[in-house]
Amino acid sequence: MPELPDIEVYLHALRSRVSGARLEAVRVSSPFVVRTAAPPLAALEGHIVTGLRRLGKRIVFCFDDALFVVLHLMIAGRLRWEPPRAAIPGRIGLAAFDFPRGTLLVTEASRAHRAAIHVVAGAEALAAHDRGGLEPLEASLELFRAALTRENHTLKRALTDPRLFSGIGNAYSDEMLHAARLSPLQLTSRLAPAEIERLYEATRTTLLHWIERLRAEAGDAFPEKVTAFREGMAVHGRYRQPCPACGSPVQRIRHAENEVNYCATCQTGGRLLADRALSRLLKQDWPRSLEELERMTGGSH
Repeated sequence: MPELPDIEVYLHALRSRVSGARLEAVRVSSPFVVRTAAPPLAALEGHIVTGLRRLGKRIVFCFDDALFVVLHLMIAGRLRWEPPRAAIPGRIGLAAFDFPRGTLLVTEASRAHRAAIHVVAGAEALAAHDRGGLEPLEASLELFRAALTRENHTLKRALTDPRLFSGIGNAYSDEMLHAARLSPLQLTSRLAPAEIERLYEATRTTLLHWIERLRAEAGDAFPEKVTAFREGMAVHGRYRQPCPACGSPVQRIRHAENEVNYCATCQTGGRLLADRALSRLLKQDWPRSLEELERMTGGSH
């Protein structure tokens, strides 16, 4: 799922292409993607884009007359910028927004049909899409601490809860926790002040680093390789590969469609975190440390 850095790079590319432009037409090939009926999507035609903003992991197109499009790409949704009146791709295409300089295509490489377009009128209706999470790059340490410790959750869950923090998802939370040298399963109620400050700095540093890096990679082109797995990440998507800080193999916990990636040496004092399904299956045979895992697998981990 595109997260804060990815959305910011999308916005950077979109502003130079559609800000101040008139929306000439909207075409939809998959009706399920439009989740609102009033105002209708066609009501946007002829209106001017007055601004673009991020709302959590959503992209908001602001039009004149207080009309807004809220676009949530979810896991597999992506944007493409093509020449004017470009055709909507047959298999993955969802919708097209036609502007004078080009066409913005919304695609989704999944059959789950989770991407969503909402059309709303007025600031109050737009605010209903705000989950209320703190903007991590705008928050002071005190506000960050208050959001982090407001409820007692694991750090992984707290960072990815849109009611607590805005725009952080599975990928960048792994990177933040690795940079802060904190276990993803550590409870927020048990954090020392120094650990909270370390996570605050790691959160800001990670997000700013990836925003800058992704903008540099895209340059003046429209970003095309928006993915949760990027070369240069420390732990996310790098299961069994060496940690760039210590060389230990990156570990992983899987649950449903999500996974937690971490370095046991850097983040958990060498202790392996229990995967619920596997630990129930193996019971007492579940390895507790990297050394035990080494003995069990003969070094093939």
